[in-house]
Amino acid sequence: MEHTSFLAISKSAYSNNIRFIKSQIGDNVTISSVIKGNAYGHGIENIVKIAENVGIRHFSAFSTDEAIRAKNSSKKNSQIMVMGMVESENLPYLIENGISFYCFEMDRLEAAIKKSKELGIKAKIHIEVETGFHRTGFEWDEKEELLASLEENSDHLQLCGLCTHYAGAESVANYVRIQNQIKQYHKFKDWFNSKGVHFDRYHTACSAASLSYPETIMDMVRIGIAQYGFWPSQETYMFKFKQLAPNKKNPLRRLISWKSQVMSLKKIKIGDFIGYGNSYMASRDMLIAQVPVGYCHGFGRSLSNLGKVLIHGKVLSVVGNVTMNTISVDVTDLKEVNKGDEVVIIGRQKRNEITVASFGESTQQVNYELLTRLPHDIPRKIVT
Repeated sequence: MEHTSFLAISKSAYSNNIRFIKSQIGDNVTISSVIKGNAYGHGIENIVKIAENVGIRHFSAFSTDEAIRAKNSSKKNSQIMVMGMVESENLPYLIENGISFYCFEMDRLEAAIKKSKELGIKAKIHIEVETGFHRTGFEWDEKEELLASLEENSDHLQLCGLCTHYAGAESVANYVRIQNQIKQYHKFKDWFNSKGVHFDRYHTACSAASLSYPETIMDMVRIGIAQYGFWPSQETYMFKFKQLAPNKKNPLRRLISWKSQVMSLKKIKIGDFIGYGNSYMASRDMLIAQVPVGYCHGFGRSLSNLGKVLIHGKVLSVVGNVTMNTISVDVTDLKEVNKGDEVVIIGRQKRNEITVASFGESTQQVNYELLTRLPHDIPRKIVT
């Protein structure tokens, strides 16, 4: 192993998840694969390849750099959309390469129009409207100015979408707020349509909204966490639970596994302290395995004396403080252990499994945060 650990990305699990998502949204709805945050830690290049192989032809990035990576990885001339950060200096690249992008304020819209005129190429834009999330989006009282600009510059713009984002569709606590957002979005939509302005696609739903609010499923859905095999929240899962087949109560499958190996072994005497400081004292004679994964790899210091790994199919404890590059694992009770033996940090080994959720609970991180914090330089390998 050239690196100290690697991430395995399962293409069969991805295919399974897309089949389930399609069963929920219908065959005529476009799935936009959300690849922000390095494709939720899975690697943009990996996910574009896997997704295109199962028919995905639309990808949602947060920023221009992510869009460039997706564009360079695409073998099927897929559509790419930027939902967030776009610098004016990046507009020529986006426009020339047919990459669409959100416009949620007048200065970006004006810059897009100006650059479109200079290049003689229509800018592909999605108009994001403010419905109650209060992050980005045109306000209701800006609609007249916005309409005038869209009509005046119709020769320079392709209106690819009218969109918004929901403020916490994964929690029932936000139900009233989400319902109000849905109403506000349709208010915008109906108003534009009444003025003769129509968009290629209408899209508002993320994974949680697609699964919990079927009325938000329009021409396209932006699927992030669900495609990677995770429910947006426990509440989302419970909402769908009764609708799931009795023999398949969790139809989503995790793509990612994280594996390393035993680097070295050391015998410890009773009463000895292990690692930095005195956070762990051996209560018996012990055998300790060093595993070359530490907090610089995303195995947080908060897992000191709490973390678990799998070796030979057994759940084993991390003892002592997590260091920058290593963890110490108690392997005393294993019948046999050797340097080079596989260590599973996230994933299955024999009959046992360490899930992302259980790993996340130990570190007090949600799935989203844990996945996106996995360093880019950990190798990602596509497996079956």
